Amino acid sequence: MTAEIFRPVLPVLMIEDQVKAALVEDLGRAGDITTYATIAPERVATAEMNSREEGVVAGIELARAAFRIVDPAVVFEAMAADGDRVGPGTPIARVSGPARSLLSAERVALNFLMHLSGVASYTARFAAEIAHTRARVTCTRKTLPGLRAVEKYAVRLGGGSNHRFGLDDAILIKDNHIAVCGGVAEAVRAARAYAGHLVKVEVEVDTLEQMREALTAEPDAILLDNMGPDTLREAVAINRDHSGLDEARYWAAGRRVMLEASGNVNLSTIRVIAETGVDYISTSKITMAAPTLDIGLDVTIA
Repeated sequence: MTAEIFRPVLPVLMIEDQVKAALVEDLGRAGDITTYATIAPERVATAEMNSREEGVVAGIELARAAFRIVDPAVVFEAMAADGDRVGPGTPIARVSGPARSLLSAERVALNFLMHLSGVASYTARFAAEIAHTRARVTCTRKTLPGLRAVEKYAVRLGGGSNHRFGLDDAILIKDNHIAVCGGVAEAVRAARAYAGHLVKVEVEVDTLEQMREALTAEPDAILLDNMGPDTLREAVAINRDHSGLDEARYWAAGRRVMLEASGNVNLSTIRVIAETGVDYISTSKITMAAPTLDIGLDVTIA
């Protein structure tokens, strides 16, 4: 029986910190002087946030928090949920309350919603390209400073998976570590001796010779950096032979070394990479190059 996969959750405390920082940046020392100058304090309004293109929604609770922190009197009604697929004209949320507060919170709310929905939507496009394979697209530590946790949340909403969140939750031995340490296998063994029993160890290799050396030290995963499809297929075969399992048992086994491909990954190449048989494909593009999802806020009643 396949376990039900629940949608990811973003901790409330994380939302508060992110949104407060953005509001302080935007409102500055004097607040929204344009709105204060043109809108009477007693005016109320209702506005809708609508998607103007197809995509995946992410960031609803950050948008809600932006209005609530500016003014608890604002009523925020979500009309879509994070992870929902929307099309042009789809209503995402309705907000009503003091007009000054709606206008002052608008940009921060939309910035989070548009950016995170963009990350989720772009990830979904990558995931769709490889849906017929066993591979999964995964993000990296290449994220906008201060937004890593929420961007990684959006990646999961788009059907991707998360790589490590920082330098402290998994060991990834890269080429510079190997150069200083003195060798692939030596670096993996040192990491194994240092790490706790719940910490995964992955090592990056540039050649099949390095991969064979890495396998002797039994890492949890091997990152195959900038290898072409033919080389990746050979790497999968080497890994299967090393495991001592037949093909059916190899794919079913939970203790084999995972293979991750990285380098030159885009929407044009990810399908070919996935079809080589690797387990994961990491790319910074789903966080660093994702276009925003076009979402607008339009006043409907004033």
